Amino acid sequence: MAFIGRTSELAKLSDLFQKEGTSCGIILGRRRIGKSELVKEALRNASVKHLYYECKKVSEASNVDSLSSLISDEFGLPPMLFKNIESVLEFFFKQYQNEKIILVLDEYPYLRENVKGLDSIIQSLIDKYKDNSQVKLLLLGSFVDVMNSLLEHSNPLYGRIDLTINLKQLDYLETSKFYPEYSLEDKVRLYSVFGGIPYYNKLVDPRKTVRQNIIDLIASEGARLENEVEMYLNSEISKMPNANQTFEALARGFTKYSDILSNSHVSSGPTLIDVLDKLMRMEVVVKKAPINQESNKKRVGYYISDNLSLFYYRYIFRNASRLSVMDPEAFYDRYIEKDFEEKYVPHIFEDIARQYLIKENKEGSIEPPFYKIGKYYYDDPVSKTNGEFDIVTEDENGYVFYEVKFTKVPLDKKVIEEEIEQVRKTNMNCTRFGFVSRSGFALKPGSNFKLITLKDLYE
Repeated sequence: MAFIGRTSELAKLSDLFQKEGTSCGIILGRRRIGKSELVKEALRNASVKHLYYECKKVSEASNVDSLSSLISDEFGLPPMLFKNIESVLEFFFKQYQNEKIILVLDEYPYLRENVKGLDSIIQSLIDKYKDNSQVKLLLLGSFVDVMNSLLEHSNPLYGRIDLTINLKQLDYLETSKFYPEYSLEDKVRLYSVFGGIPYYNKLVDPRKTVRQNIIDLIASEGARLENEVEMYLNSEISKMPNANQTFEALARGFTKYSDILSNSHVSSGPTLIDVLDKLMRMEVVVKKAPINQESNKKRVGYYISDNLSLFYYRYIFRNASRLSVMDPEAFYDRYIEKDFEEKYVPHIFEDIARQYLIKENKEGSIEPPFYKIGKYYYDDPVSKTNGEFDIVTEDENGYVFYEVKFTKVPLDKKVIEEEIEQVRKTNMNCTRFGFVSRSGFALKPGSNFKLITLKDLYE
């Protein structure tokens, strides 16, 4: 399969490789996000000598032996004898003073864990050889806290990092290139489950239906991704019961801190705060406030931002005992199918619409451009109730309201007029309206509203 996406990241790496002198780059990002594949693709495109080493969770001596053997094999040198990692690294800085070389240390936290003061060792070598070496050192790692610590002011490497790439998930449009054979509706469904993680999407079998891919990859005993979510969390979190309970509450739709605390059975408020902070640093949970009440702490909500985690905790984790004694097809029919189609996918479709609007805004296709997008909190003075609109943008003229529908029938004039009237009742300063529909529209665009089809999202 051809490499997909990451155009800007590849360009940044290419620039780093071409620079004169010593350079150091850090690439961090969650497990399975594609850090290693990104670097390997950049190396394939580079006309620079390179050595790629995946650090192991073993002693320093074992890593030295493995790295020494790799150096000998790659460069046709006699067996190399090094006493420690520092001497291996110094070899590169000394050896490559007139010729560029890229040295990649993947899973750097494993090596760092077993080499005392490794950050200081690298800092010292960079300072010593900064003017007379051509080494391009890349440090990769999945452990969020460890990799972020390399960028802190107190870390010896502070000020020596020439490039930092915090790799994020691919957007829905780039992700769809992993499965071009499917209909646009099925692309929405697949993204709803596997998100923008390249590794997960590479597993999708184009010969199978969306339903069968879900069953085979996550909704059956022994499925390839059955334990993927908990394995990722286990790599970063020591007390998994608290994380599981928090995720389960979030997956059930509890978003406010007080509701999560009372419905998750997490032991205490401070514990829940610690768990939520950790999950946000891992980028599987996000905290959002309405764009019209950003400073109101009572309106802040927490949401699962990783699609596979959301799917897993909504359907698999809570029904694990049932899954273990049921036929996978019957399990899917009973515990997934209806809710998935009627609630889960429509919810993710809203996120796709949000991504589309941001992309259009960045490309200059929305006039005037908006400077905020998010939820909008409102009070209804007539019914004395309150609520939220899920997608609202704010520009120099006011607010633009967007309604997103993943329904089987086209939206007609009656539905659109009802939605517009509902917004007007809130006294919201709404200057325009937008509608996004899976099944298109049974009317033409009006002067104050825009119609966006599924085809528009994927063009």
